[in-house]
Amino acid sequence: MPNAPLKEKLQKAGFSTLLELAIHLPQSYLDTRLSTEIRPGMVHTIEARVIAAQMPSNRLAVTVRTPVCPWPIEVTIFHPKPYHQAIFKPGLKHNLHGKIERFGSKLQMVNPQKVSKTGEILPKYRCKLRQDVHRRLVESLVTPANLVGEGLDEKRAELIARAHRPDGKWLALYHRYGGLGPKTLEALKFAEALDHFKRMRKKRKSFPAMAKLSGDLAPFLERLPFTLTPGQQKAIEEIRADLASDKAARRMVVGDVGSGKTMVILAAAMTAWPQKAILMAPTSILARQLYEEAKKWLPQEVQKALVTNSQSEGDIQNAHFIVGTHALLYRDLPEAPLVMVDEQHRFGTEQRKMLERLVIGDRGSGVGEKKQSKDKGQTTNDEKYRPHYLQFSATPIPRTQAMIDSALVDVSLIEGTPFKKDITTRVIGKKDFPKLLEHIESEIAEDRQVLVVYPLVEESEHIGYRSLEESEDFWKNRFEGVYVTHGKDRNKEEVLRRFAEDGKILLSTTVIEVGISLPKLSTIVIVGAERMGLATLHQLRGRVSRTGLKGYCFLFTHQPKSERLEAFCRTTDGFEIARLDLKFRQSGDLLDGKVQSGMRFRWLDLAEDEEIVAEVSERIG
Repeated sequence: MPNAPLKEKLQKAGFSTLLELAIHLPQSYLDTRLSTEIRPGMVHTIEARVIAAQMPSNRLAVTVRTPVCPWPIEVTIFHPKPYHQAIFKPGLKHNLHGKIERFGSKLQMVNPQKVSKTGEILPKYRCKLRQDVHRRLVESLVTPANLVGEGLDEKRAELIARAHRPDGKWLALYHRYGGLGPKTLEALKFAEALDHFKRMRKKRKSFPAMAKLSGDLAPFLERLPFTLTPGQQKAIEEIRADLASDKAARRMVVGDVGSGKTMVILAAAMTAWPQKAILMAPTSILARQLYEEAKKWLPQEVQKALVTNSQSEGDIQNAHFIVGTHALLYRDLPEAPLVMVDEQHRFGTEQRKMLERLVIGDRGSGVGEKKQSKDKGQTTNDEKYRPHYLQFSATPIPRTQAMIDSALVDVSLIEGTPFKKDITTRVIGKKDFPKLLEHIESEIAEDRQVLVVYPLVEESEHIGYRSLEESEDFWKNRFEGVYVTHGKDRNKEEVLRRFAEDGKILLSTTVIEVGISLPKLSTIVIVGAERMGLATLHQLRGRVSRTGLKGYCFLFTHQPKSERLEAFCRTTDGFEIARLDLKFRQSGDLLDGKVQSGMRFRWLDLAEDEEIVAEVSERIG
């Protein structure tokens, strides 16, 4: 943590930490060393004596001579000010800095900079302070010793410090290669990741847990007719270690589509037993599915309850495991030492906090506080009890993102799936449509279901694709059992339920992206696929082949060629797709470069710099 004077200096310059100042490199360098020869096309600093000056039109034309060149040099000042005429008088000498170029048979310098002091290489910054003040601040603070003190190794510290104080050799290489060398760039990425981790760690808070939880998993595991995957087992072990602690857990559990996240949720509930656990899901369909899975796999002695807007089952006050939607926020809930949120990104921060507060009960109102009074010389601690908190997501994130997030909250990745999905993914266009119809007819004949996802509900002249409403008649005239729903459809959950039971084709928008189980769904057609992020496409593709059926995903596009969609077709690994998504989205069409915490990276590339982030994460511990 910077001392008070240092912190004040950094704040005046617009920086929070020394590392942030260090990675703010100069935008250019002013080389005021006098040139020993003239090389047209290069920037020079020359000692120049004015031979002649005249002012045709809106420019000042000056002829100068320099000791390092036998020919005169024509200097042009466009839109000159009165002081230019005063200083460029015949016989006067100046040190001029600028690019010298050949213009016909003459040498020319346009709008050169007058330099008062020569022999230095001055970094030029984009900064709040005056250039000279900012340079002095950097010279005094960004030293190899100080950077090592911030956690960098000596080699990286030297590389970064040198970029602020380059010598002639360094600057020659900088100009020759058009920028920083790979070693300096790597050092800057490392320093930026280190700075971010350190900041996040300072924000991380811990609270005493309402209870230590260490329920026996054996009765649950013995009921399963299958063995959990290594990815599931690892996540469960990490959760159990959290819940057994006297500190309230804060863990994000991220699993790929079909990774068996539900079993991890049930194992967590079993770990809480005989105490209570509450799970909040984003939709009543998901809540119902999780409740049915709990009834199926958790032992009978674990009492279960369901709470949605439209229905309730079980004894909420006495249940050990309560599953519900946001309707939970408006019920009188029992005190629960474990709170879980499924698809946590679909709830607002306030909704998640409300649930946490609801289940604390009296325990959070002051029990366990260790208040101190300064007058009595006691120590003050305002910490209050909190439930263990687990948030789950079926939207994979890049591994680099997971490591970075882990500085603020513990992260588990459920890697691998209980069975490998056999899904063929293809990019198709208009010419392929007749064969697509044949495929759909064939799948329906085998009592399988098909999903067609449209980019919009209503017609739009800006999209270039038929909308859901425009296409509805085509499908209904050609096939039976066609169902239609979208995000604004109030009956969408009922439509999805009816389709699951006896539908043939479902026309929809991305409302079905997450969660709904459709065991007979074998084919998905995504219209205007190039308009969606790869993570969204992966979630949609994850709807098919849920029970081991041979699956098909068709990406319908008007684009003749798409590297991004072709890359998507080659992998079904959600974490790899998240990395690809980030890589392709860096162009700015969908991503502004910010990480989940809102911080924008200047040097670090989350799509490519996994090894650097891993090294920093391990060093921070």
